Amino acid sequence: MSNQAPNFKRQDSQPWYKNYMVIIFVIGMPAVVVIACIWFVYYSYQIRDSVVRDDWYMDGKTLYHDVGRDKLTYDLDLHGKMQFSDDGDIAFYLNYPEQSLQTGTLLNGEALTYPDTLDLSISHATDIKKDRDAVLKHQQGNKYTAQVDLDEVKGKYYLQVSYDGKDDWRMQDVAKLPRPEVSFDPLPVFAKS
Repeated sequence: MSNQAPNFKRQDSQPWYKNYMVIIFVIGMPAVVVIACIWFVYYSYQIRDSVVRDDWYMDGKTLYHDVGRDKLTYDLDLHGKMQFSDDGDIAFYLNYPEQSLQTGTLLNGEALTYPDTLDLSISHATDIKKDRDAVLKHQQGNKYTAQVDLDEVKGKYYLQVSYDGKDDWRMQDVAKLPRPEVSFDPLPVFAKS
């Protein structure tokens, strides 16, 4: 019986770069991780968050929301109704309170007039590509119209109708569009103050 000791000095006949362990674990896996990181950086840049559209401002490190325009809508008791048609036509009806219509003055004492234009902002809840801005033009009486192409897929939208004149007011609502009609009422939070 021959007792031979193992020869640990045996040389590998292949060079190191042809060894499958080197190709898989030393070169392959780090390469896959680098490629995945580059893809995730590119993808995160493509779907980055959009800018907030509203009356927010920053004072130091604190964010504040200016609600003065909403308060004026409540004080003037303004209401509105927006109707959507299938061809993209939008009709908005600005409704003053009955008392203002009878006296010809707004509740703050200003003369009752219908502005020539109102600003319309339709913002999708998650996709900035579906946001639409338009100008509502005065037609007759309390009727305003605009043409807006909305996405046909039902989604949550933030609607805002505003007037940037001497009386700087706005009406807001949240609705799932498309739908035939949306009503705008003053925010009830001001009733308690």
